[in-house]
Amino acid sequence: MTPEARKNGPRAPRILIVDDDPGQRSLLDSFLRGQAFDTVPVASGEEALETLRTAPFSMMISDVRMPGLSGLETLRRARQEHAVLPILLVTAYADIREAVGAMRDGALNYLAKPIDLDELLACVRQATGLAKSAPRKFKAQRQLPPQVVAESPLMQAVFDDASLIAPSESRVLITGESGVGKEVLADVIHAWSSRASGPLIKVNCAALPENLLESELFGHEKGAFTGALKQKPGRFEAANGGTIFLDEIADMSPPLQAKLLRVTQEGRFNRVGSNHEIQTNARILAATNRQLDEEVKAGRFREDLFYRLNVVEINIPPLRERKEDILALAGAFIAEFTQGRARFSSAVTDWLTRYSWPGNVRQLRNAMERAALLSRGELILPEHLPAQVRAGAEPPPATQPAADHERLGEIERQAIFQALRKHNFNRTETAKALGISRRALLYKLQRFRELGYDVDSES
Repeated sequence: MTPEARKNGPRAPRILIVDDDPGQRSLLDSFLRGQAFDTVPVASGEEALETLRTAPFSMMISDVRMPGLSGLETLRRARQEHAVLPILLVTAYADIREAVGAMRDGALNYLAKPIDLDELLACVRQATGLAKSAPRKFKAQRQLPPQVVAESPLMQAVFDDASLIAPSESRVLITGESGVGKEVLADVIHAWSSRASGPLIKVNCAALPENLLESELFGHEKGAFTGALKQKPGRFEAANGGTIFLDEIADMSPPLQAKLLRVTQEGRFNRVGSNHEIQTNARILAATNRQLDEEVKAGRFREDLFYRLNVVEINIPPLRERKEDILALAGAFIAEFTQGRARFSSAVTDWLTRYSWPGNVRQLRNAMERAALLSRGELILPEHLPAQVRAGAEPPPATQPAADHERLGEIERQAIFQALRKHNFNRTETAKALGISRRALLYKLQRFRELGYDVDSES
């Protein structure tokens, strides 16, 4: 396209992003630019008001809690000069009552943290008049490492989000059941980031007692405690210029959470036994198999740390929700353990896909290692599978009438729409009630839409 054509062509909607947190600001900026919007990020309410006076904008997105002018005060002042500008607030759940009240002052809507990127995109498209645009396509912008399997649409969507988030400096909370592959996702985010040439330092917060974990994270001086025979740098020092992955973050004690909060806010910390401050710019990725918002409500996890770590959340669905990945993963593991010699019998493939895999990818890997040993690297038979797999998955019948499949599909569709209506079409609450991930629910709704059901009018 020539410069003249670009000049005369339609201009992308311009969005003002207001957030004092560089990570969140970077995330919103890179994500919306990736969706073909023109973005202008600023760090304060004061800067936002000044920017609004210099150029026209299609929309403003503002955090609520900021030093100086809060998001709510920025909203009120912006309304005095820009009465029809759509303004979207981003807020922690503790601020939601204020955010709802702010809608009387002219806020278009509010999004609760952590931000759901699909929900954000829907709000932005609606506010900028692009509501009928095609839904975001799930296609990772970079090639996956060869050892990573993502055959299912759900996992392709996870890595699509990762490809958009990785180039930013935002902190990421990776959630999901034990064994789903949270560490693998952390590896990919680091590899796709601008810090890929720097170190990736991993710490399992559940593996060490509190006093040793503090020393592991922040280091210690000689004589700081019994057994501290020499100075030792910590993992945050080692991760400077790179990434630090804090696994099982919910197991960290409250006193240590307070020290971690300071690192996330200021990038500074002290070694154990020292008053000398050390600076680090390590990017933080955290992971947990618990519901951290519930841990916050129960008083076991600091609310301020939760929102500092959880700039964006990526949830990895359990293996039972992404059955397309099971055989691909099993095949990759068997190839690894047998140097590509072994293959599955047809009966084994049926057993593998019909089992629910409560231990997820980790359990599947262990099962394949066992099968490789028992089969001596040849044909994998049902008797080579663990007993719990054989007990938990009945072999399928030889044939199953098409009518049965159709009936089951209709029962599922009715159950989903019934749950949606019961929960006022709140996708997150509906997914919890159905016992599936929010992304799995969205995927099912998309399938219904493709089959011709009027999903949008019912929701």
